[in-house]
Amino acid sequence: MKNIDMKMHLQGKSQYVDDLPTREGTLHSAIFGSPVAKAKILKVDIINAENAPGVVKVFTYKDIPGSNQIGHIIQDQPLLAEDSVKFIGQPIAFIVAETRRQAIKALKLIELELEEEKPIVDSREAYMNNEIHGKPMIMTLGDTDSVWDQCEYVFEGRADSGGQEHFYFETQSSLAEPVEGGKIKVSCSAQAPSGYQHHVADVLGISMNNVEIEIRRLGGGFGGKEGCAVWAALPSVAAYVLNSPVKLVLSRHEDMTTTGKRHPYSSDYKIGFDENYKILGYEFTMYQNAGAFADISLPVLGRSILHAVNTYKVPNFKGKAISCRTNIVPNTAFRGFGVPQAVFLMGSAIYNSALEIGINPIVIQKVNLLEEEYQLPYKMKVEFCNAKLCWDALDKKYNIDKRIEAVEKYNQENAETKKGIYVLPVCFGISFVQTFLNQAGALVHIYTDGSVGVSSGAVEMGQGVNMKILLIAARTLSISPDRIKIETTNTTRIANASPTSASTGADLNGMAVHKACIALVARLKEFAEKKLCLGLAENIQIKDGLIYVNGKSTEYTWERLVKEAYMSRIDLSCHEFYAPPQLHWDDEKMEGKPYTYHSYGTSITEVTLDCLRGAYEIDSIEVVHDIGKSISEDIDMGQFEGGIIQGLGWSTIENLVFAEDGRCLSLTNAYKVPDIKFIPKKLTIDFIENLNNPYAVCNSKAVGEPPFIHGIGACFALMNALHAVKKSDKMLSLPITPEKAFMHIYG
Repeated sequence: MKNIDMKMHLQGKSQYVDDLPTREGTLHSAIFGSPVAKAKILKVDIINAENAPGVVKVFTYKDIPGSNQIGHIIQDQPLLAEDSVKFIGQPIAFIVAETRRQAIKALKLIELELEEEKPIVDSREAYMNNEIHGKPMIMTLGDTDSVWDQCEYVFEGRADSGGQEHFYFETQSSLAEPVEGGKIKVSCSAQAPSGYQHHVADVLGISMNNVEIEIRRLGGGFGGKEGCAVWAALPSVAAYVLNSPVKLVLSRHEDMTTTGKRHPYSSDYKIGFDENYKILGYEFTMYQNAGAFADISLPVLGRSILHAVNTYKVPNFKGKAISCRTNIVPNTAFRGFGVPQAVFLMGSAIYNSALEIGINPIVIQKVNLLEEEYQLPYKMKVEFCNAKLCWDALDKKYNIDKRIEAVEKYNQENAETKKGIYVLPVCFGISFVQTFLNQAGALVHIYTDGSVGVSSGAVEMGQGVNMKILLIAARTLSISPDRIKIETTNTTRIANASPTSASTGADLNGMAVHKACIALVARLKEFAEKKLCLGLAENIQIKDGLIYVNGKSTEYTWERLVKEAYMSRIDLSCHEFYAPPQLHWDDEKMEGKPYTYHSYGTSITEVTLDCLRGAYEIDSIEVVHDIGKSISEDIDMGQFEGGIIQGLGWSTIENLVFAEDGRCLSLTNAYKVPDIKFIPKKLTIDFIENLNNPYAVCNSKAVGEPPFIHGIGACFALMNALHAVKKSDKMLSLPITPEKAFMHIYG
């Protein structure tokens, strides 16, 4: 069993929000968004739209029964604009009609008068104008001010990385239905059930226990369905006011125009080495383009600064990170959550330094790899550090030096094409930095026929978390996976669930399920000892659906044991809670133990560049990674393959461009994502098996986000190939598109 949903997916039977059966009288909706990036609102005339055929009501901020506020962390974002707009597409009005077509037609009838202002789209310009969210984050270790005089080499530079569109299959969607007693149920495509529940309750002006969020599965998320609750809150307001079900499903164009992306970063760095190329000091300033509202940008920025050294030892460190307010869509969570931008920055500093010195970057990388008990800039010491283990395993299998020599030889013998190669080590912290989010609950029912129902706060979005949780339950109860059903994610069964993000879905929820199953097994063993007189509970074992005593099978099966326990009034349900105990974090001091553990890996990427056209092919990406003891290698392999390709897309071809007036120029027909033809000719992933990880369920390790980082190696391999064509000390900004490569060659 690779994934319990696979068969339904292939048959087209899996239900998403737009597939859910709707009640008679369900209304449909459309959003009227701002046509400009920054302006004062002088007039919004909705009369003609409200009188249009089929239109039931046009909502403005005046119609919101509760608070007109959906700011995720900073309360700065109105659900519907009041007196100003801050980005193109910002919702101003919400049209509800009998059909979706009628709602869209009525959009053209709204009359809007604006007083336009000059927008800001560049993060550095925003910083110069003091347009920032929150306050700058500063983290220090040692003393960088006094270290530069001790360095043999000191280099400074700049690194820019672009944004990225989530491009999930299922666009933002929700169906809000009124329930008797003034309550509401919302079926939505969301990664954060409790977060959405909180926002819907706020805008309706009711308590959270009157709002039910139901999530069956998502057609992809990648972080894009974690922060902003606009798409659930707007139909909820309409359904609540009109006492009728209301559905909202964005078109692909609407989704790309109005939803947040990965944050673009522009950064400056300074790095110093001793005569043996050991890093002595590292400083940087990151300018994050957060967009018009804060959304989830500050936590993203915090994770960036925490991962600024990637997998290297840096004894003297000073990092400054600034979230800049611009007039583009509010950017949000994305797979990697700020880590890719930080890894690219450190990688650029090492790559450019190696070019200046005249050595291969691996010389610097090898002597600076993290070691056991080394203290990171945020004062956490690494445990079970497998950085060198992964590097050595990759080297043993692929012989890094010989691979580099082969590329150099190829480049000497070929003029029309050049090859590039790069090795990238990865260190990725697993947990929410915000300590309170590291918690999960689970509810497990054993029914009288021996079948089992499992509820948790995890959201299935194609990553296989439901299958992992099912396997955890099956192994803990020692029954067939066929006996277990994973229920939908619902706030009435599991309250206060943290978002399914930060690669913690299986870690947190899986551990809660594991604890609940252990408690139920203990309950059944105690019953078997006291009521059935099978012997001491410690000698009773449930194995593969059979009951053993002292290693010998009995006449009791799982089904019989469960039924007799029920007849004796034994509780066959269990709710359990899990919170990693060792985590702590101080926001003011920027120090603590924010991560339960780290995930390590190393990859080698090789590319071939067409020197005449600037086009290129990704020849191979070969990875060695530590995943602890895998719960399901099939699922982990799928996550790695998908994550690497998504990282490859961000670093090479996914070019997100905004015009000076705030318009996104990279919409549906102008945005390129990796397709089957772009996938590397050779993609090899080797897991180092059976490494111990006592900090996660079943000794496993998270695989959601770490693989994304391996895809970034392609941009440095491309720079290596471009350098073979035309020597340059300039690292190109991400993504390195074929057009950018062409201009670099001929510019």
